[in-house]
Amino acid sequence: DLATHTSGLPRMPTNFRPVDQNNPFLGYEKEQIYEFLADYELPRDIGGQYEYSNFGMGLLGHLLELQAGKSYEELLKERITSGYDMAATAVAFTPEMKAHLAKGHAYGTEVSNWDISSLVGAGGIRSTASDMMKFVKANLSDTDSPLKSAMQLSHKTAYEDEDTNFEIGLGWHFANEGSIIWHNGGTGGYRAFAGFNQNDGTGVVVLTNCIESVDDIGLHL
Repeated sequence: DLATHTSGLPRMPTNFRPVDQNNPFLGYEKEQIYEFLADYELPRDIGGQYEYSNFGMGLLGHLLELQAGKSYEELLKERITSGYDMAATAVAFTPEMKAHLAKGHAYGTEVSNWDISSLVGAGGIRSTASDMMKFVKANLSDTDSPLKSAMQLSHKTAYEDEDTNFEIGLGWHFANEGSIIWHNGGTGGYRAFAGFNQNDGTGVVVLTNCIESVDDIGLHL
């Protein structure tokens, strides 16, 4: 339900009150996650309706940490980046990543990078177009790999609403009658799109260091 955004949780928790608008997630800790969950009353049944929730995806990342007894960064490296040669993908900047950073911009002005810790599953990963293409290629590949079965499972419909003709996989959205599997993202000064077409084996990654959406470009390509 967290992976399909049908948990009933809101997009962001009501106790998310940024002290620094330029780095809004800074200072929002795990204790505040629990504080919000303890008092929040779900407005609908779990699994009943799709509502995109950054908080829910961040909570899912935290639950994975608890289940594995490892940090999200450790899991990312152990399960994904080390197996697919994604050396430029991490939560915390390495010196080399920092040296190659494209600074984010909003309305023509350079802005700060966001630091997401407790809700890292909701946008805390930093990467490159090259590394993201490796991930997209792995999702399209028929070659056996440690994550092949998990990736294929994530591509299948996990929730559908017949009334609105809406379907979603585990984290992935669908377009073009399901032939395109995609997701987007955005933090301060950046927007991203990654998608692939299972029918013809093509994949696309679009990254920009400004706040203009690149979804149309990615879907068109």
